[in-house]
Amino acid sequence: MTSAVTVYEAIVGEVSKVIVGKSEEVRLILATMMAGGHVLLEGVPGVAKTTLAKAIASASGLEFRRIQFTPDLLPSDIIGSFVYVDGRFEFKKGPVFSEMLLVDEINRASPKVQSALLEAMQERQVTVWGQTFKLPEVFTVIATMNPVEYEGVYPLSEAQVDRFMAKVSIGYPSRGELVEIIDRFKVVEEWPLKPVAGRDKILKAREDIWRIHVDENIKYYVADIVKATHKSPHVRLGASPRAAIAMVQVSRALALIEGRSYVIPEDVKRVALSVLAHRIVLKPESKLSGLTADDVVRWALNEVQPP
Repeated sequence: MTSAVTVYEAIVGEVSKVIVGKSEEVRLILATMMAGGHVLLEGVPGVAKTTLAKAIASASGLEFRRIQFTPDLLPSDIIGSFVYVDGRFEFKKGPVFSEMLLVDEINRASPKVQSALLEAMQERQVTVWGQTFKLPEVFTVIATMNPVEYEGVYPLSEAQVDRFMAKVSIGYPSRGELVEIIDRFKVVEEWPLKPVAGRDKILKAREDIWRIHVDENIKYYVADIVKATHKSPHVRLGASPRAAIAMVQVSRALALIEGRSYVIPEDVKRVALSVLAHRIVLKPESKLSGLTADDVVRWALNEVQPP
């Protein structure tokens, strides 16, 4: 477990060279990645979502590719296609065949393109012309999304959103952080980051997660929080069993990178918003009243007493 802490601290040290603040957001992203999940970064333009994803990829030492989603993108632009070469068809791999894939503005592509990622994200493989091609074992998607645009975007379906183990919101920096960002602009342009982890260390951390003890009372605590989202009168679709599994796994990863061999209730509380909120669908009238999925998760946390 010590090796996972060392890897985490090394990555954070590199990321902090170009990212100001956002320590809790970085911790949640890395915990999700070490738990084997994909991350959805949500925030308005200009808050360094793409820079943050690139920084984590660079520091992690993983093979990194980026796709800018646009309305005219085709599924073959992502997963690849067969091409005719010297009298036979050969499969030309798309950018999805990487260890870390940054999908910029995922809600700008059509549902057909978005769904092309479903199999890759869930099964870590793609199927073209009846042939299946495996993706790297450490394959991770970090996608960015602008929550305030309504024209020229295609909302993600519940199935697509559910493939993301966590959604991390990137907010505006404080006044002091904003000044530091201005001062660091030249450093960001020079991009001084170097790889400090690598595929093997990330995979080792994913194995170590299973050694983190989760008490039976913690499991019931997670189950009760998930069930509470079903009881809210404002909710049309509550958190799924997959959400409960994600809560436990990301909580395990938090414990791992903080040097503990067991999960505590505070871990569960810290991951709840990121893991549950994007999976909850509100009733239309609740949306009109200004209620958000975050509010439902906070209500559920208040309703359920920790062990």
